Formats: sequence, structure tokens, C-alpha cells
Amino acid sequence: MLDRVAFSLLAVALLVAPSLAQDTAKPNIVLIMADDLGYECVGCNGSKMYDTPNIDALAASGMRFRHAHSQPICTPTRVQIMSGIYNNRNYVKFGLLDPTVRTFGNIMKDAGYATCIAGKWQLKGDYAGVRNFGFDRHCLWQLNRRPSRYPNPGLEIDGERMDFKNGEFGPDVVSDYICKYLEERKGKKGPFFVYYPMILPHWPFVPTPGSKDWDPKMWRDAKNEPGGYRKQEYWAGMVHYTDKMVGKVVRKLDELGLRKNTLVIFTGDNGTFTGVTSRFNGRDYKGGKGTMKDAGTHVPFMASWPGTIEKGQVRDDLVDFSDLLPTLAEIGGATVPESPKIDGSSLVPVFRGEKGRKKDYIYCWYQRNGLRKKAKQLVRTQRFKLYASGKFFDVEKDPLERSPIAATDVPESLQSTYAMLQRAIARHQKTTVDADPIQQARRRASNKKK
Repeated sequence: MLDRVAFSLLAVALLVAPSLAQDTAKPNIVLIMADDLGYECVGCNGSKMYDTPNIDALAASGMRFRHAHSQPICTPTRVQIMSGIYNNRNYVKFGLLDPTVRTFGNIMKDAGYATCIAGKWQLKGDYAGVRNFGFDRHCLWQLNRRPSRYPNPGLEIDGERMDFKNGEFGPDVVSDYICKYLEERKGKKGPFFVYYPMILPHWPFVPTPGSKDWDPKMWRDAKNEPGGYRKQEYWAGMVHYTDKMVGKVVRKLDELGLRKNTLVIFTGDNGTFTGVTSRFNGRDYKGGKGTMKDAGTHVPFMASWPGTIEKGQVRDDLVDFSDLLPTLAEIGGATVPESPKIDGSSLVPVFRGEKGRKKDYIYCWYQRNGLRKKAKQLVRTQRFKLYASGKFFDVEKDPLERSPIAATDVPESLQSTYAMLQRAIARHQKTTVDADPIQQARRRASNKKK
């Protein structure tokens, strides 16, 4: 009798074991970041102008954040999201990531993840730079040149320069590469991390495939990306195509049976281009890319992880791009370097519906060309912003920041918030690197050798 019971228990254990192993395996991660897509352009955030059903569905399947902020333009955001460190400590100049920085690519690779990056690079370093920052595979635009990114694009794919001349569309080529990579990973052991910094919907604004003005011969013979082409008439189509590419990748995860054990995060690298004005929340909303106002930094942010993140949630937690590296590291069981210290705060407790995450404010240091003495700085909560200049705003009532609240007029109910922000800006000013971070890193390395 006992033998039969033992045998039955063993049989159950054997049946359950594979599913337990699958559920407890490290999850796959796909991080998607659109280029120049502000908060106001996504349907689930309240937009009624643009068609984004796939992004909306992704948000509905998980968690949408109402208070996520990027840096004002692309390179500062890319530096921050990949390093987990605020720009005051490691930003050098536009179009460059300090080669001494350890990125989330390095950290996830060290934790046993297969790593892939596809989309827009804009960080110099050529092929060696991609490997240096922890990525095994790549399909990139603007790695070592700047040809067309849209019709008949030029890309660097796994160490090879490739020029497409038969009417291909850059975003299709990149998303096809990701989908093929996912197919390859399905039959292999170990988790994967895909970072998809999208090409879309950044200008030049062009007709997309399927639109009445699509021209498969456009820019076929162009050596460099032509300027101009910023007509807003094509903007909605580019937003829709951005959404289409997101849906394509998510569907591929579903088709391959990988979706359940994959965290998908979608966001944007900065606010919408200033030449685009949308109707949002009952008013004209002008894109603010390149500015520190909300229109320049407020971006969509959503996370979907079936079985872990409860679907249909809308959160008011503060999120900035320093938070991504510690979030991914915690999920992947990776070790975050103790030095230099990471500025971000992991979102995993929020994803799991647990308490314990503490982020009272967001800090922003911004100067496009890395000129330390010309940089602007601010700290903020969901509603209030304090600049290093001393200007204090209620951005809920004054989103265009036209009427600063004088220090002498801060109401008693806001005094504690105001004081907290003052302490925060002072603290970050003390940790700001005054000289070129690369030169400082080289001096430190030289001193260690001595």
C-alpha cells in the first residue's frame, strides 16, 4: 500500500516538475523604446488622435504608469537607461556613451542572458562598442554611419554592413531581425534580453508602406539620410507604424509560446518633436522634445508580464530611466556593481504588487553637448518641479511653466515637499561631475596602475 502511495506521489512530482521548472526559470525580457513618442500620442493615455491598438493592448495586459519621465532628447536618455546613472555623473556629449560604462547589456550577459540589440544606436564605438556594452547580436542603424533609416535603409547587422535597395523599410527589417532572433532562441536553453530602441517615429516623417504616398524607390541612391521631411501630415502614419512594430514583436512571442515567461516593457526616449502639435486633454499639446518641460520628458511607460503583473493596472509611481537597470538586474538575478553607485530604484516590488519601493522624486541634469557649466537641473514629484535656478512650479495647474511659485508664497501645505526637493537638488549638485567623465575615468585607471 505504501509502495503504491509512494509511486503515485512520485508520478505527480514528475508531472509537476517540468512546469515548476519553467515557471521558476529566469524570465526573458524585451525592452522596447520608441524614438520621439510623447505621452500624449498613445491611446491608452487618453489620445484620441492616433491609432495605437497594440500598445494599448500591451498596457491592458499589464501595468501602465502615468508618471514616467525620460531625458529631454535621445542620447542623454540612452546613456541613462543603459547605465542606471543620472547624466550629471556620466554624460559626455551628444552621440556618445562613455566606453568605461557598464550597461544593462553587460550585467544581463554576466547573469547568463543571451543579449540582442536592434534599432537605433547613436553611441559611437563601432562594432567593438556593441560588444563592449554587452550585446552578442545586433541589427543597428547609425552605428558607424547615417544612411537612410526608412526607405531603402543602411544597417549594420552582426558585424556586416548591409544596404537595402529593393524598397525595404528600415523598421520592417529591424523587427524581422528581432522576430527571427526570437525564433532562434525558442530552441535554445537560457533566457534572453532583447533591447529594441526603435527607429520610429523620429523625423524625417515619410510615407510608410501601405500608405497612398509610399514610394519604394525613395532614397534608393542616397548615401546619407536626407534632411527635411518633417511634414506633420505623415506623423500619424508613423505613430501607427510604431504601434504595428510593437504588435509584431509581441505576437511573435505569443506564436512561439514565449509570452508567459517574458516581461515586455514599452516606453519612449523623450517627448514628441516640437513641430508636432496634437490635441490632448482638451487643448493643443505641442511636442516639447529638447526641453525640460513635461512635454519634453513625459513619456508612455507600460509593463506586461503574464502571471506576475496583474492586468489592467494604472499606477502613479514615479519612474525615470535610471530605474530600468536595477529593475532588469533584480528580475534576472544579476549583480549590480557597487561602484559607481546606481541612481535608480527597482520597479519589481511594484510589478509584484508589493510594498517597499521608495522614490520620492526624479532628478534631471541636461545639457545636450555635455557642457557642465551650462547644464540645467531639476527635481520633481508627480506634480511639483524645482529647478536649480530656484523656480518652483505646479505643473498640474501650470503645464507650460509660465507662473513660478515664489519661495515666499509656497503655502504651508507644500512646505514639506518644497523642503524635500531643495535638499534633493542640493545633494545632486554635490555629486555632479564637473569635468569630462571619460578623462576622469582614464585618470582613475592610470592611478590604479601606479
